[in-house]
Amino acid sequence: MWRVGKEFNVNVAVRKAWDAIEALQQPTLGQLFTADPDRLGKLSARLDWPGSEDMGGAIFDWSKTHLDDDVLAAFEALADASDFAGRRAALLSGAAINVTEGRAAEHTAQRGIGAEASVEEAAEFHHRMHLLVDAIHRGALGEIRHLIHIGIGGSALGPKLAIDALARDGALVEVHVVSNIDGLALEEAFAAADPATTMVAVASKTFTTIETMTNAASALDWLKENGVVDPYGRVVALTAAPDKAVEWGVDETRVLPFSESVGGRYSLWSSIGFPIALGVGWEAFDAMLAGAHAVDVHFRDTDGRANLPLRAAFADQLYTRVRGCQTRAVFAYDERLKLFPDYLQQLEMESNGKRVTFDGEPVEGATAPITWGGVGTDGQHAVFQLLHQGTVEVPVDFIASVAPGDALDPAHHAILLTNCFAQGAALMAGGNMSADGKDPARAFPGDRPSATILCDDIDAATLGALIAFHEHRTFANAVLLGINPFDQFGVELGKKMAKDIEAGGGDFDPSTRALLEAAGLSA
Repeated sequence: MWRVGKEFNVNVAVRKAWDAIEALQQPTLGQLFTADPDRLGKLSARLDWPGSEDMGGAIFDWSKTHLDDDVLAAFEALADASDFAGRRAALLSGAAINVTEGRAAEHTAQRGIGAEASVEEAAEFHHRMHLLVDAIHRGALGEIRHLIHIGIGGSALGPKLAIDALARDGALVEVHVVSNIDGLALEEAFAAADPATTMVAVASKTFTTIETMTNAASALDWLKENGVVDPYGRVVALTAAPDKAVEWGVDETRVLPFSESVGGRYSLWSSIGFPIALGVGWEAFDAMLAGAHAVDVHFRDTDGRANLPLRAAFADQLYTRVRGCQTRAVFAYDERLKLFPDYLQQLEMESNGKRVTFDGEPVEGATAPITWGGVGTDGQHAVFQLLHQGTVEVPVDFIASVAPGDALDPAHHAILLTNCFAQGAALMAGGNMSADGKDPARAFPGDRPSATILCDDIDAATLGALIAFHEHRTFANAVLLGINPFDQFGVELGKKMAKDIEAGGGDFDPSTRALLEAAGLSA
């Protein structure tokens, strides 16, 4: 059985595992390197995947974290007590692991691993999308130079990340992603696009999301006002509710369905990936799937500390639950990944920002930390002050690429990489930069943890692999915490209250009533 439930013996085993972890010694990073000459070999590993030129891959180096043999063994015991293997098998087999909503979480089926019927359905939906993408590229729907992609949450973050990362050398179709209900966001897309050569993609799992549908209606008005005779003929619907899309007015030949069991923040692998395929080509989208599949295979077939997403989760839990870290920073030393921290914010905090277990019991201890970050070297001249000398411990992930994304003087990339590696070294080593080594204002305590993912290049396969790695890392954290990472009821309460206001109802506190009145929104 994958579902732990409330069996007494399992709860005792989990509690004992946590007790053992919390009782361990906490040597410094310097002491850990001194004590184990083979530390780098134990905590740094390479994973390969199909790349744009034969094979690509990355080094995953967790040696500058406080993991050691004893900590890893204790967390492996926790993983066993939490039935990690059983829950992983349930996830990858298409079982109803999303217990609060009674359904599966089948994003890996989009990449070829899952229930046979779900994998086949995903392949059929991909084929349907491929045909439409090819037809548009061949001009079957007229000249299309722009796509306004309208969605929110995962329906927008995934495509926006991929387009920004992969279309820097030019796009087959210019994609403008709009998520915010603020009209300025939509007007910005209108200003960049020519209505005569623009299509609109409406991405909504239910085809009822108020922000998305309001923006979609305004996009249709814009097309009509600018001389497009049949605005609905320019719309592609990406949805798990195709009937609603057709009812709304989209021709069924331009409805790209995906399964109800694919969650929003995991959906770029499905028909939600349409703007990626249209913008940078089907080959790039297919390469993303291949890179993710390689990580899926590793995650499925590798046990214990050798499982890289699980190992990362061990470190995450060490810092959050044992050392009391409330945040985790992610800095991409590559402009192509500048949106990656934004993507991870939703993936990690919407998934694991929970307060009860999958049995509805209060979680003992902290769950997800706050994920934040940015790009290097910008961050070094801003927030890194806190990382080096602040009073809080913040684990940092660095992501970099051996191959540059630019064609300028190689000095640019060399400076970028040396700064990335130097930051991790400085966080660990610390020191004092004053002439006599005694000025406390120039002292750095060191012993501050970081991990580094060093990629061969940032191509489509690598982007897919990086996203899949973090998906599985997020799931592994959820298993160790005993929570369900696949629901997101926390986003619903504010939406309900907003609807109450729109309907002229709701009983609100004096502050909210005053704000509504000041904004001219009260009845």
